[in-house]
This record gives sequence, C-alpha cells and structure tokens, in this order.
Amino acid sequence: MAEHHLQTPFSETVIRQLQAGDIVYFDGTLFGIRDLTQIYMFDQNHAPPVSLAGMPCIHTAPSLRKVGDKWEKICIGTTTSTRMDRFSPALIEQYGVRAIIGKGGLYEGSLQAMQRFGAVYLAIVGGAAALETQQIEEVEDVYWEHLHPEALYKFRVKDFGPLTVAMDSHGRHLYAEVKAEAERRLPAIYAKLGIG
Repeated sequence: MAEHHLQTPFSETVIRQLQAGDIVYFDGTLFGIRDLTQIYMFDQNHAPPVSLAGMPCIHTAPSLRKVGDKWEKICIGTTTSTRMDRFSPALIEQYGVRAIIGKGGLYEGSLQAMQRFGAVYLAIVGGAAALETQQIEEVEDVYWEHLHPEALYKFRVKDFGPLTVAMDSHGRHLYAEVKAEAERRLPAIYAKLGIG
C-alpha cells in the first residue's frame, strides 16, 4: 500500500500507477455530482458546460448558501455511489473523468470502463462530512443552478483525503474481494455457531 499526493487534472499515466488499497490525497479541482445531475446529462442530453477531462467527481448533494453571486459551503458530504452506477462508464468514456469518489463502490461495468480508459474509484470514509467540508477551500462555480442541491459543482480542494483506491484500472475491486472473503469464511463461522 502506497500513499499518493496528487494534483488535478489527473493524467492516465498517474491513474494507472494507483493500486487497490493505496491512499490518495489531492489538491486542485473537484466536481460534485449526484443522481439528478447525471439524469440531466445523460437521460436529458445536456453536455456539461465545463470540461471534466482528467478530473475527479464526487457523489454529493452539498448544503450551500448563496450570498450575492457567490456560493458558500455549509456542509459537503458524500453519498452512496451504487445507485448512480449506470452513469459511471459514460462519465469515464465520454467525458474523461479519471476518478469517482463516493461510498459503497460501483459494479462490473464501471470497473471495465476504468480498465479500458484509465480511471479509479476512490472510497471516502462515511460520516466524514465535517472533514470534507474543511478540505474544500472554495465553491468556485455552480452550473445548472436550477438543479441545486443536485447541480454540477466546481470545488477547489486542498489535501482532500484520505481516500482509498477501492477499484483500480487493473481490474481489482476491493468491495468484491471483501465480499468473496466473507463468503469463504461463512461455513466455518456457521459451524462454530452450530448453524447449518
């Protein structure tokens, strides 16, 4: 397991150096997206008004307030990714997203896209919204404001992490590995408990 301190945008070369289990921190730009953002993009055919190429996207619906023409952060947490899995291969292939950040992982189709195009899934610790909010220095822009709190958000971050590489561009999927190991151990646990 290695620790990496990165800067956005991420190149394919840098992303392909990351291995499942590695720890990542990064500085630079982070885009916030959620269900409605991606429905608007993919189901309703609205291309993003800003390039996502080489960038990380976090699954979030942030609590923000608008003061004048600026958005201020209140609390920016992370949500579960699996329900947004159907959008992830297209985010990677069509828009060049290099990292998706969330909780709970994604499925096989997303993993295959990560292998083909050079992307990763970075798992964040659940319940860490207070830390995430501190690491987000500024809300630089909000696109598609009419979708708020599921608009497209551009954040500037510093030392964002720790994030665990849970799915890498080499086909490793930590969630699947943990599940397989748990299933392998179940018969012995049941036997110990006298269940069976």
